[in-house]
Amino acid sequence: MNRRTLLTGLLALPALTLLARTAMAQTTGSAEQTMKFEPLDRPESYWRNKVSEEAYEVLFEDATERPGSSPLDKVYEPGTYVCAACHLPLFESEHKFDSGTGWPSFTQPIEGHMDTRQDYSMIWPRTEYHCARCGGHQGHVFNDGPPPRGERWCNNGVALDFIPAGEDLPELRG
Repeated sequence: MNRRTLLTGLLALPALTLLARTAMAQTTGSAEQTMKFEPLDRPESYWRNKVSEEAYEVLFEDATERPGSSPLDKVYEPGTYVCAACHLPLFESEHKFDSGTGWPSFTQPIEGHMDTRQDYSMIWPRTEYHCARCGGHQGHVFNDGPPPRGERWCNNGVALDFIPAGEDLPELRG
């Protein structure tokens, strides 16, 4: 084994650990929160006039909003966070916490409502997650969250809408 192969393997170990945790997270959770939906097969341009320009850049061009710019970072009332594009429920407020990062952060998503993929845009591999219905980029998951799961689902606030408890969830869009 040459040094390059060894170093590449060693660099991949943290990413593999995070992938395993993410896979386990997606198989746990409350069945009551899971809803049936079909993934949408729409071009990204379909969403351009349905969300703000800033939301479109984050959701479909993988941009990141400035930390501290989202009012949702400081919202802690009971409710549900839905995808700003297709309105699929993604997070319950009981799983939100103040990570101090300037972005809304959660300990877990609603089961089955997120897909993940490796993101190498910052050289070091990270796990990006996106809405399982419309494919809109939401953020990245890290393994530095609070117990018991140790996950921090760090989300762009502009990619979410908050629906307070007691209000009807919006109709799925798309």
